[in-house]
Amino acid sequence: MVSKAPSSVHPTEAETSDQSLDASYALTNLLIQTVGASGLHDYCLLREIKKAATDKKSGAKRESAMLILGALFERFPSEHPLSEVIFLIEDGGLLHLALDLLADKGAVVREAAQYAVDALFAGLKEESLVAALLPALSRYLGKPTGKWQGTVGAYKLVEKMANKAKIGTETKEKEQLKDLLRESMGKTLKDLIPIVESGMHDLKNEVAKQAVKTMSALTTLIDNDDVTPRIPLLLTSMEKPSAQTLQKAIHALSQTTFVSIVTSPVLALLTPLLERSLNTPSTTQEVLRQTVIVVENLTKLVHDPVEARTFLPKLKPGVQRVKDGASLPEVREIATRAMDVIQKAMGEDGVAAGSVPQTTVDDVLKVLEAQVKAHGGIVRAQDSSFWNITKTYVSEMIAYLFVPYLRSLVKEGQQDAIASALKAHFVEEDQRKHGMSVQEDDGEVEIVNADFSLGYGGRLLLSHANLRLLKGHRYGLCGRNGVGKSTLMRSISEGKLEGFPSKDVLRTCFVEHNQGEDANQTVLEFLVNDPEIAGAGRDTISEALNEVGFNPQPGGRQHQAVNSLSGGWKMKLALARAMIMKADVLLLDEPTNHLDVANVKWLEEYLKKHTDITSLIVSHDSGFLDEVCTDIYHYEQKKLVLYKGNLAAFVKLRPEAKSYYTLSSTNAHFKFPPPGILAGVKSQTRAILRMTNVSYTYPGNSKPSLSDASCSLSLSSRVAIIGANGAGKSTLMKLLTGELIPQSGRVEKHPNLRIGYIKQHALEHVEMHMEKTPNQYLQWRYANGDDREVLMKQTRVLTDEDRAQMEKPIDLGDGRGPRRVECLMGRQKYKKSFQYEGKWVGLLPKHNAQISRETLLDLGFAKLVQEFDDHEASREGLGYRILEPKGISKHFEDIGLDPEIANHNEISGLSGGQKVKVVLAGAMWNNPHLLVLDEPTNFLDRDFLGGLAVAIREFKGGVVMISHNEEFVGALCPEQWHVANGKITHKGSAAVSLDRFEDSSHAASPAASSAVTSANVSAVNSGAEDAGELKFRAKKKKKLTRAQLKEREVRRRLRHIEWLSSPKGTPHPPDTDDEG
Repeated sequence: MVSKAPSSVHPTEAETSDQSLDASYALTNLLIQTVGASGLHDYCLLREIKKAATDKKSGAKRESAMLILGALFERFPSEHPLSEVIFLIEDGGLLHLALDLLADKGAVVREAAQYAVDALFAGLKEESLVAALLPALSRYLGKPTGKWQGTVGAYKLVEKMANKAKIGTETKEKEQLKDLLRESMGKTLKDLIPIVESGMHDLKNEVAKQAVKTMSALTTLIDNDDVTPRIPLLLTSMEKPSAQTLQKAIHALSQTTFVSIVTSPVLALLTPLLERSLNTPSTTQEVLRQTVIVVENLTKLVHDPVEARTFLPKLKPGVQRVKDGASLPEVREIATRAMDVIQKAMGEDGVAAGSVPQTTVDDVLKVLEAQVKAHGGIVRAQDSSFWNITKTYVSEMIAYLFVPYLRSLVKEGQQDAIASALKAHFVEEDQRKHGMSVQEDDGEVEIVNADFSLGYGGRLLLSHANLRLLKGHRYGLCGRNGVGKSTLMRSISEGKLEGFPSKDVLRTCFVEHNQGEDANQTVLEFLVNDPEIAGAGRDTISEALNEVGFNPQPGGRQHQAVNSLSGGWKMKLALARAMIMKADVLLLDEPTNHLDVANVKWLEEYLKKHTDITSLIVSHDSGFLDEVCTDIYHYEQKKLVLYKGNLAAFVKLRPEAKSYYTLSSTNAHFKFPPPGILAGVKSQTRAILRMTNVSYTYPGNSKPSLSDASCSLSLSSRVAIIGANGAGKSTLMKLLTGELIPQSGRVEKHPNLRIGYIKQHALEHVEMHMEKTPNQYLQWRYANGDDREVLMKQTRVLTDEDRAQMEKPIDLGDGRGPRRVECLMGRQKYKKSFQYEGKWVGLLPKHNAQISRETLLDLGFAKLVQEFDDHEASREGLGYRILEPKGISKHFEDIGLDPEIANHNEISGLSGGQKVKVVLAGAMWNNPHLLVLDEPTNFLDRDFLGGLAVAIREFKGGVVMISHNEEFVGALCPEQWHVANGKITHKGSAAVSLDRFEDSSHAASPAASSAVTSANVSAVNSGAEDAGELKFRAKKKKKLTRAQLKEREVRRRLRHIEWLSSPKGTPHPPDTDDEG
């Protein structure tokens, strides 16, 4: 016998929809005021609702059932939270009834069903949406027999939940509830995303469209700034799965700089994509390589590897197949490494080493049951079975939510005691697992305390590191090149580092090298128009510029164009900007680069004087770090370890860091290729490049940068160019190497001379090729047998005058009349110079003529001659080079760049030091005779600086460099050219400080010895070369007469007979023409 609910009119018996709705509300209010949630069981109301909802004959009953459900859903959860268990969990819940009736043929029934669905969503709290509604929706969507209208309705509910969790601008309380919902939903994505993704491919168009909308909403739950820009690509690969969309998505992930911790939501989104890439037979080896690297690093970058264990079983078989069956050895090697990481995360104990065990629902259940029993247990015996259902649901709630759910089950007043006991228990558990954070209480102000992980697509840089900054301290950030020092600073400046205060809380200024800045504005206008400091006012900005050396007077440096400043002045401009911002934290990336000694001293005093500014400094200048640092942060095993004191104090604690004081190649080995032979040059001291009476003035400047400058270089040269910022050092370099054309005077060089040139703004070489890998860049640069970057120099580019000269016919006086030169085809020795084979416009090659070098120069074809000389010099240098990936990889390895990075990482993703190595490798590929380095110490860390120094010391060719690093120059260059006021002063040779090398006990190399001993007698100083034109000729061997040949034969025969009669073991005399 079924009991009737306590109401005068039952909703299912009403005659109209309005009467049914009114009866439903009346019934609901009566139950709430009397028996509560238990009445839903006691009066068997739910059974009647289910029966009416499935009555296929009566549309009125189905409508009434939905109206009753709507009323119950609307009012019960807020008054009796325990009803959520009945509506959504017990016996499969009631939600599926409403979703199914969204497909009813009657419009009023569909409307009533939609009312019930909306009422339920509106009546549930945020934590209930995830703990109760979401599992019910997942169950419904997982049914293969569901109606498509109900499926669309379920997807819409999921979309509404995700949209409700979006960050907004509502009250603090509401935003906190959104945070709770967002975090809770994020943890369910691992089960939800596969369900929604399958709907994106549903044959019913309406379902597929709604599933795409729902997936887009779900991706907003992923709070990861690194993955967010890639989401459109990921969604496209899900919606339209193909080899092309998969490849684009994987490539984008492999080029992602991971800064934020990778959490379960991120893994839930990426795992299906990675699994498809690994399991698709047609996936290329390159995409497999990128996929395996991403899998490896996602496993490393999760905050707790245990969290990744949910996803690894799906990925492990695919990685194993790549390890066993990939065609490329390097892909198999990477997969082997990835498998080691996966197996470590999936250890037998289920917990990776060093990770914290997670608290499960079962753990909470045990404590909850114990506390309920300790406080009187369940009041009514008949509620025991209902408690068994309820306790699992309740266990998923956090401690302060327990009370309303226990209200009708335990004795009055015991709910708070149980909740307090549970909270105390789990707080104690958390402290036991994670430990109490111990901070050094030194009475100073802490401004930053951030825990984070940092990585770059294929490499993990920092794992669960802590950065703590105290006000006024100056922290040196030390570590080998590529560990992520600049990446960390850039992440802080862009507000992407997790846990670091935002700029509106802590003013942070990143001072880096804006060397590519192409601004035609004056220095003052450039800063006045900067939106971040424009509010400071023109006068304040001018005063700050004056303080760092920018003269405000008419014609002073404040009125110079920014793009005309030298590297040192650009760095001072960046420092002035930071001063105007009045930053709380200064992020200084190589601040001493391009600064001369006086300006470095000024910067040291500025930092020490402003004790209210906290500084984080990356520098390879050991003296600078010693002078300014109060603390050192050192990269150790993917952590940041703090050491009190300056660099000297750090080295005492860590002796292996001695490389910060010596030029050591212990960890980094550079190997430069031999320069090759120059025809006609038999002496190491013979001048091969000479500048005579050269002057040059930049457009727009009244004062010449160089005036009447003369100098020369040989294969034994080890020259340091010294001078203040803006003195003209880089201009001298550019004139020597052909980057600029002298306005007066001349620059001569050996026709076959090959020059390897590294500019002051070194990254200019590669900034146009950011999408290429280093290997591809080198292939592009030398693809035609010439160095393409040489062809871009001003001395090689044809001007309008040069083109006009090419159009002029010339008459060689050979009786064939005037003809126009088309190109030069060949070159051969002619007397003491060369003659060139000229091809004429409109004539066949059989009419080609030999034209002497001097004739071509006199007729104005200097650039044509220079271009052919460059081609011949490059051909000679590349004669022993094979332009193939394997050989290029070996070359990069000799220069100190990991072949894995050189072959597969785009240049855009490399660190500053790695980009400089790419530039260096490009310059050394054609075996240059002369290495020209403008600020070579910029961007390189101590290890690689030492490797470069040793490589230069062993190099057999000439070296000329600009550097403010006295340690580097003093160890390598016995000869110095001082540039000041546009003039060059040749200083006397100085003994190189070989004790600055860690291997100083070793004998110097032949090249280094030659450089030292020949400094006094070099062509530059001795006058061995006159002021005439450079001439190079091979020593001609004198031809012997017939009589002389007979005499030589007699001498050799007599020596042989004498040797035959000598004692056994006597060496055979050499056959030589030297009678002495």
